[in-house]
Amino acid sequence: MGYGSYTAKDWSRLKTTRSIDESSVNDLFKNKQLLDKFNPKFISMRESRDNDEHPNSTPIAIGVDVTGSMGYLSEEIIKNSLNELMKKLYASNVIPDPQLMFAAVGDVVDDAPLQVTQFESDIRIAEQLLELWLEGRGGDGPEDYALFWYFLANHTDTDSIKKRNAKGFAFTIGDAPNHPDLKASDIKSIFNDVHKTLSIDEAVAECEEKYNLFHIMIGGVSPVIPGRTIFISKTEITYLPEIIITAICKCKGIKASEILGDLDKTVENIINKALKNVIF
Repeated sequence: MGYGSYTAKDWSRLKTTRSIDESSVNDLFKNKQLLDKFNPKFISMRESRDNDEHPNSTPIAIGVDVTGSMGYLSEEIIKNSLNELMKKLYASNVIPDPQLMFAAVGDVVDDAPLQVTQFESDIRIAEQLLELWLEGRGGDGPEDYALFWYFLANHTDTDSIKKRNAKGFAFTIGDAPNHPDLKASDIKSIFNDVHKTLSIDEAVAECEEKYNLFHIMIGGVSPVIPGRTIFISKTEITYLPEIIITAICKCKGIKASEILGDLDKTVENIINKALKNVIF
């Protein structure tokens, strides 16, 4: 996957036809069940490939917590953050040929513990995101972001790592810690894989063989991934594009200003605070 390019015209058309600005989160995300095409049990591999249009593909994977009351996060991403992220990425060649994947992350006990889109470079990113089911179960307890980390480690194949030994970038976003492990029985039931139980450290390590992995923690104080947890408040989720791009740039050893330009001092301070304890 990964053909085509994200354009303002395509986004404007989708925004109009789907009434994105005016719609509630329930109207935007209308599916009420897990679709087979996003069910990891039926996905052997998600691929991020080079092609004539995008010869140096950069896989970027974003997993969003959809449990409990987290619908506001999905609404912010589809209404604002996705478009801003893609516009800023395409405005520069500093991060070459971005290909985005989204995932809806829940709990292992949910009907849809994990849903995963394709890697895409064009408006299909948003179209597939809108097809995900916001199941909305779960409460204030731990979540299972490790499901997405496991999927990225074991069910993605990227030319970035295969051809250039260059890691992709992965972000999970949520407001709760992760459960202490990912059990072999859950791996079997959700992915149909035979695999040992993984501690969180082991799940992170597997994922980091292919991806620079981060967790964006909304409102919490305890790191989900030590050294790789980005802390923001709920009121700061509007700055997700700038935070994600800055983290990617720091990994690549380049200045975020090459993409973002000169930021307002308030925004710059929010980004610096969010990333101050992150090890790159």
